[in-house]
Amino acid sequence: VHAALHPVVRGVRDSGRIVVLGTAPDPADHHQAAAQQALEGFVRSLGKETGRGRTVQLVRITDVPGAETTLRFLLSPKSAYVSGQVITTGALGEQAAATGAADEDKPLAGRTALVTGAARGIGEAVAATLARDGAHVVVLDVPAAQSDLVAVAERLGGTALPLDITAEDAGERIAAALPDGLDILVHNAGITRDRRLQNMPADRWASVLDVNLASVLTTTDALLKAGTIRPGGRIVATASIAGLAGNSGQTNYAASKAGIVGLVRSLGPRALAEHGVTVNAVAPGFIETKMTAAVPLFIREAGRRMNSLAQGGRPADVAETTAWFAHPGSGAVNGQVVRVCGQSLLGA
Repeated sequence: VHAALHPVVRGVRDSGRIVVLGTAPDPADHHQAAAQQALEGFVRSLGKETGRGRTVQLVRITDVPGAETTLRFLLSPKSAYVSGQVITTGALGEQAAATGAADEDKPLAGRTALVTGAARGIGEAVAATLARDGAHVVVLDVPAAQSDLVAVAERLGGTALPLDITAEDAGERIAAALPDGLDILVHNAGITRDRRLQNMPADRWASVLDVNLASVLTTTDALLKAGTIRPGGRIVATASIAGLAGNSGQTNYAASKAGIVGLVRSLGPRALAEHGVTVNAVAPGFIETKMTAAVPLFIREAGRRMNSLAQGGRPADVAETTAWFAHPGSGAVNGQVVRVCGQSLLGA
């Protein structure tokens, strides 16, 4: 790796891309395992050295065809706020290979996507990006946001579904609203109720866990059980770097987002084997939204600068990562949690 990159890394242009290819280590070979794990430290350190908008990733490849959409994404401008990540791609099975995109300009044509928390912010950006890629989008948010939700749906040529995702029958109501099935399920709905644990009443704790984690678990189970998510489908959940690194005053939020990571890693292999559906998560860092705009100036500026790119991300950065997971050719990407954080200095 040193011999290959040492002579050329200085010449990588601003906002350039470096991708290192590795393999999944054989647990029975500790020499190989050490070498492959060493690549993680190398990539994450190089990502912090390069600066000037350059990104560095490690992709562990099982077979080359299964890595195509991943490499297209990482080598494109769409991955501008993704750096220092380790992504494993498996082999494309027969079903996954058969569902590749017929038109790369509209890879989601003929597919239906449901995006929760879609009335504004990241959810709205995700819905717009999936619609751009050809999907018919169903946007879901709480009834109190119905006017904004309808405006988003009309602008994108989609369908508005006002619904409290924490309702006990939310999964059944979603299934009833989509009798022809669903191809892409994006769990984006989320709230914060920040306070240090010693000052946090039970209702602030419970509301965050209910929206951010419990609703994801129950609706995913219901939609898989009902067969609403069709074979070849994609589930993309929203985690957070707070769930990976922790954050003071956010024990409830961090617990809920860490729970998403556990969900993805456990359900991914089983959902693919039993339903032909992949399960992945995006983990945003500091993203410029109305919510972060309300953060005090000093903390906001610190959040922007505490990453290798020294800037905040945009909702579109999270949306493009979601669209990569949702791509019909991304069947080899499963059980992955990818940070969209500019390689935040918090956590791995």
